[in-house]
Amino acid sequence: MTGMASYAVDDILDRLRAAGGRITSARRALVTALLAHDGHPSAEALAEAVQARQPDVHQTTIYRILDDLERLGIVEHTHLGHGPAVYHLSETAHPHVVCDRCGAVIQVDRKAFESLAHTLLDDYDFVLQPGHFAVTGRCRTCVGE
Repeated sequence: MTGMASYAVDDILDRLRAAGGRITSARRALVTALLAHDGHPSAEALAEAVQARQPDVHQTTIYRILDDLERLGIVEHTHLGHGPAVYHLSETAHPHVVCDRCGAVIQVDRKAFESLAHTLLDDYDFVLQPGHFAVTGRCRTCVGE
């Protein structure tokens, strides 16, 4: 693990500790797996990565740790369609659009939702949180087919 990734693991674990959490080998392994994963890992994928090094860590422990991290604002989960929720660091959170035909997942800048967010707030007194669920539709390739 690079020095930067190691620092990030320690920083996240320090936040857990400051909130009264114990730093266990399972927590360290999960945070390390989350930072090492490219993309949008599900809890199951993270459990696989942790269990490859620590087979005694149960999947329920992974879910419990993810809940703790989410409660502290360290991670967020997103629903990208009909599959399991995926996780990413809150500081890198972003909305997604998913093609309902081919399943392509596209990360979208939050600015893409600004106009809709203003309309929903002004007209409906509703605050949009575009990162929790993906917006579905058709990607450019599938629209052309």
